[in-house]
Amino acid sequence: MRRAPAAALVFVAAFVTLAFLFVPVLAIFVHVPPRRLVAQLSSPVVTDALLVSLKTTLIAQALILLLGTPTAYLLASRRFPGRPLLVTLVELPLVLPPAVAGIGLIAAFGRFGLLGSPLRSAGITIGFTQAAVILAVALVSSPLYVRQAIATFEAVDANLVAASRTLGAGPAKTFFRVVLPLARGGLAAGEALAFARGLGEFGATIMFAGSLQGVTQTLPLAIYAQFDVNFDVALATSALLVLVSAALLVSLKVTPRWQPSRPSSRFLFARSLSS
Repeated sequence: MRRAPAAALVFVAAFVTLAFLFVPVLAIFVHVPPRRLVAQLSSPVVTDALLVSLKTTLIAQALILLLGTPTAYLLASRRFPGRPLLVTLVELPLVLPPAVAGIGLIAAFGRFGLLGSPLRSAGITIGFTQAAVILAVALVSSPLYVRQAIATFEAVDANLVAASRTLGAGPAKTFFRVVLPLARGGLAAGEALAFARGLGEFGATIMFAGSLQGVTQTLPLAIYAQFDVNFDVALATSALLVLVSAALLVSLKVTPRWQPSRPSSRFLFARSLSS
């Protein structure tokens, strides 16, 4: 008999939790009729913000892939004094308040920041430009990719890497022909999370880049700007971000199921060296 109250408490707790998580998202779509919501997506504010968001986020993610991948591989494949500290520094932006991240960018790259004078002498201005948006997005989203990449590279069979080197493959060939093919699933998952986080960045961006329509105003900033001006536009922009985020999550969960059965890591290793 005692199990019934316990089960009821678990059911109530689960219901309250799921309702709390689901109702705010559902409310975005039911507050305004769907046809009216879709019509607001053609607003210049939304289209401008969408273009700025896509451009800056894609550039930021390209930089994260280009620089973050070798960084993650170094931290995953080497053990040296100070490595735990470096990994902690990589993870630190994950727990920083957005305002602190924005202040840090201003203090580092602002007009009178640590690197502001050299940049100004070279004729380079970063604050309140799209370059500022790119830096803000990269700062807050790169830890999601780099941390996932470190874990993924650490999971690659070290014996295969050693065998590749023994058979005469250099470090570069081993990395591109053996390590990357084995790690691509984890890297793709980390990049999807970083992309979603970058697309939703707000705090650091508004402090370092401002909110100039068509220049630095991203989708989250457009929501904030339209909150008191046109709530329907704010809802439409929010709905767009919800759909994009949901699509990324669904793709992460569905894609592995639709892939053909993956060959073993040893088969991939043999095929990569023979090609």
